[in-house]
Amino acid sequence: MSGPRREIWGPSYTEAELDAAQARFGFFFPPDLRALLLKHRIAGALDWTRDHEKLAESFAWPYEGLLFDVEESDLWWPEWGPRPADPAVRAAVLRRVVDAAPRLIPVYGHRYMPETPREAGNPVFSVYQADIVVYGRDLDTYIDHEFLTDPLDFNLEDEGRTIPFWSEMVRRGYSTAP
Repeated sequence: MSGPRREIWGPSYTEAELDAAQARFGFFFPPDLRALLLKHRIAGALDWTRDHEKLAESFAWPYEGLLFDVEESDLWWPEWGPRPADPAVRAAVLRRVVDAAPRLIPVYGHRYMPETPREAGNPVFSVYQADIVVYGRDLDTYIDHEFLTDPLDFNLEDEGRTIPFWSEMVRRGYSTAP
């Protein structure tokens, strides 16, 4: 394992700042993510105290990316029923599916951690449209993978806790290839 590739830590948040972020966006930080943010911020991550518009976009990103693949790459699971002809109906079905899944909280770039279960140890997902992979079986493994370990040396065999819908996206390994 090599040393840090760059400075990864910034100043910490206060309890009040994190509470305000939760209230603004209607979610709860998992306890390990909250503990990390009370200790220090990830340098380069969106700022929970001021990047409100960008954070709103980040919360919308998983749905928007999946919708893109529904419309442009024929993503559609049989469990969602017959594929509707009307794009508005497809969007509504996908909205119900995503809303029923645990909400994803932006961590850094397009890396997300599920809000539930509300306990330490949730995996961190890399989410880019329907290309979703586990980027860390938990927050510590994610930090190691993203910032500390040489990416070519990293091997994630244990995907960690199963998260409804999102782990299934990983398992199915969606691809636009024919």
